[in-house]
Amino acid sequence: MTDGSTLALLERLRTADWSGDWDHAFEHAQSRRLLMHEYLRRSALWAQAYGAEADWPFFDVTQYIDKEFRLPPALATELDECLKKVAYGARKTCGAAVRFAELRAQGSIATPDLPDLYEPLILFYERGGEFLQDGAGFLDLTGVSIKPRSLQNHLADLPFLTFDGRTLDALDAKGRISYHATADRSGPVLRRRLLKAAEQRDEVFTQDLRWEPTDLLQLSDEKKTDVVYTQIGDIEAAELIQSAIRGSSRT
Repeated sequence: MTDGSTLALLERLRTADWSGDWDHAFEHAQSRRLLMHEYLRRSALWAQAYGAEADWPFFDVTQYIDKEFRLPPALATELDECLKKVAYGARKTCGAAVRFAELRAQGSIATPDLPDLYEPLILFYERGGEFLQDGAGFLDLTGVSIKPRSLQNHLADLPFLTFDGRTLDALDAKGRISYHATADRSGPVLRRRLLKAAEQRDEVFTQDLRWEPTDLLQLSDEKKTDVVYTQIGDIEAAELIQSAIRGSSRT
């Protein structure tokens, strides 16, 4: 009998928006970039563990763990039907994710203590559909384009682990974004968004768990306050935002 986690994954793939809604993908460009960043890191870890470097980064790890593994016939049929609705460019990795989920669910073969390989990619798909890869190796994520570095470089990447939907939503906004915090991280997270026509917006993530206008960054820049804000990375900003969200839910 197929494990419930595998069926849940299939349902997520069925309900993802594969219609090619560019507006939806653009709205989630920032979070999708970070999710792809995390997938490339995890993919490097699993490729190194199983000698799959030649197929990195988008590969079916199950074929390296157990070449003889096959899905139960009923599940294989369900997967085939599901993949007909999946965008063509995502079918390989979606199929790989289902096979890997079922392999792990059956528990007959031990796997390394590594983070789930495909979860960041599934979340990526759920937040705007597939990505495209051009002949030069660039990945078009819709709204942002990146080029994967070497496998060794991605092994050393900072992990992005804040997958809460509210946190991912809080990361998504228009413009070129930088995040800022105090040295001891005791205050709120601030962000500066640079928009077209040199428009700048400074915002603070409030206790109401939303971004609101602020002059704190401007005052810090002009040294009109003793509170100094310095720029931080988007991964650390995501961790602070998630901490604020979780802290609010406990009160």
